[in-house]
Amino acid sequence: MKPLRIALTKGRLEKDTVALFEELGYNCDAVRNKGRRLILPIDNGEIEVVLAKAADVITYVEHGVCDLGVVGKDTILENGTGFFELLDLGFGRCKFALAGKKGADFFGGYNVKTIATKYPNVARTFFEKKGMDIHCIKIEGSVELAPLLGLSDAIVDIVETGSTLKENGLEVFEDIVPISARLIANNASLKLRKREIEEIVDKMYQAIKER
Repeated sequence: MKPLRIALTKGRLEKDTVALFEELGYNCDAVRNKGRRLILPIDNGEIEVVLAKAADVITYVEHGVCDLGVVGKDTILENGTGFFELLDLGFGRCKFALAGKKGADFFGGYNVKTIATKYPNVARTFFEKKGMDIHCIKIEGSVELAPLLGLSDAIVDIVETGSTLKENGLEVFEDIVPISARLIANNASLKLRKREIEEIVDKMYQAIKER
């Protein structure tokens, strides 16, 4: 049988996931010494790790080329639902927040607000629930610049410590939703490789529970 394939979000989530696998007793030496390789075996090749950008993890899982994936809840909320979310892994914790210039009366008045964000779907969903009309501008770089330059009334962005906001004269107006790393699964793989997936999920769940 071919290895169970798991897509990992490159960077911090990759490191935290590898640490979790090692905690479960899996040999991750190949991933620790990956060089430029993007597909790597762990645990004697019974599992294969694929290193990818966050949005691509979802794509690979949705299309079935990877059975499982580890990705932040932020990417899930913004990019798709064509998979099954199995487990909150408990690391990579942060939050989506609405923020803007310190002291600004964002919720005052009835005019349409302009929101700058890397996450337009998350922003629109949040404001729809509030019954507020917004104009959304997608920013790829430092979204904090938008209110400072007068491009937007506020931003919707990921906030971890809030230090970047503070240093740029911005503040959180309202928390939107907490974020952490999640284990996701391809819908067909859940049926075809049920035993293998359940075994990994059970091990992960116990390890997280005991922390």
